[in-house]
Amino acid sequence: METVIAAPPDRVWAVLADGWTYSDWVVGTAHVRDVDDAWPGVGARLLHRAGPWPFSLEDASTVLECEPQRRLVLRARLWPAGEAVVVFVLEPVEGGTRVSLGEDFAAGPLRWIRTKVNDLVLHLRNRETLDRLADIARRQKDPQ
Repeated sequence: METVIAAPPDRVWAVLADGWTYSDWVVGTAHVRDVDDAWPGVGARLLHRAGPWPFSLEDASTVLECEPQRRLVLRARLWPAGEAVVVFVLEPVEGGTRVSLGEDFAAGPLRWIRTKVNDLVLHLRNRETLDRLADIARRQKDPQ
């Protein structure tokens, strides 16, 4: 899935690089509990809570790849549901930044229980996530 955000890549990247904002734009993330100082460096972790209280689950996401202002790959864990690999790719285009978002279940029950309904829900979730990311990036001041 992709969208064009009316902001330059450095502003979009600034949002991705600020782990404390993830609960503002990643649909389903209810609270960020901690972010490694090295975020978004490879191996850095973001501790989060996802889902509605009192059923929320605590787990972590880890950076697998990082090319500043171009690509960020995360392993997002939410056990016992499973874990996913999430890929953000940024490409400068006229008028802003094309952001591609790919997400695929890598382990756990959600990997084995794929249906058209699950795919639709994931598609809608990721569309809203990109919309929220765009809203924050457009409002943000240029990074120093």
